[in-house]
Amino acid sequence: MTSFKALRIHQAGKSTSARFDRITLDDLHAGDSQNTVTIRVAYSGLNYKDALAVTGKGRIMRRFPCVAGIDLSGVVESSDSPAFKPGDPVLVTGCYIGEVLDGGLAEFARVPAEAVVPLPENLSLFEAMAFGTAGFTAALALRRMLDNHQSPELGPIAVTGATGGVGGIALGLLKRAGFSTAAITGKKHQAEYLQQLGADQSEHADRDARHRTRRGAAHMRRAGGRKRAWAQRRTHRQPVRPKSWGTSPCRSM
Repeated sequence: MTSFKALRIHQAGKSTSARFDRITLDDLHAGDSQNTVTIRVAYSGLNYKDALAVTGKGRIMRRFPCVAGIDLSGVVESSDSPAFKPGDPVLVTGCYIGEVLDGGLAEFARVPAEAVVPLPENLSLFEAMAFGTAGFTAALALRRMLDNHQSPELGPIAVTGATGGVGGIALGLLKRAGFSTAAITGKKHQAEYLQQLGADQSEHADRDARHRTRRGAAHMRRAGGRKRAWAQRRTHRQPVRPKSWGTSPCRSM
């Protein structure tokens, strides 16, 4: 096969650099899987982790050189697995691509078959990556909250990191599912934007706001630290027995 373009991260001593390389399928690393799927990449989102990897500001890559991109959508070119055939539209999010395995910021990708998901019928390849890993994460968080017997009647859902990708999509999903939401953010000027996304109220993440915000039923959190601890203290515990994977405050990442 002829060469194709890929954005790869290289290491030189303690520093890293990103550049476009011409590589072949033989250069792609898909781990030790015996069943791999080769995908002609249509789209890949530019995630925060990708930005950290490309700029070298975060220790994201665990192998060098490595193609960046923690997600992708595209069409199967070839497959060692009977689960997929050439022409199938598919997507991949996470599963160590763009970190250990070569990722989606290339014209082709080769990944373990177990990491590949058939494209849902109601999504285009573009839409799948427009929602991307952030949308998938937010949807998974909502799904787990519902599995954990969370309901709108129990009260509002606090969403921290609300102006970010996961938090922003979570606000819309929660609103559509019938929940009221409180967006917690450190950016006061984004209050109107958060309301457009679906927030019923927005609170600035300062000391005063922490006292003003009323107690909520649960929260979706983007990160740990003091904000997470505060949100947990102000979250009602539910009277039902939670699932084994968590309590009513549900992880979004």
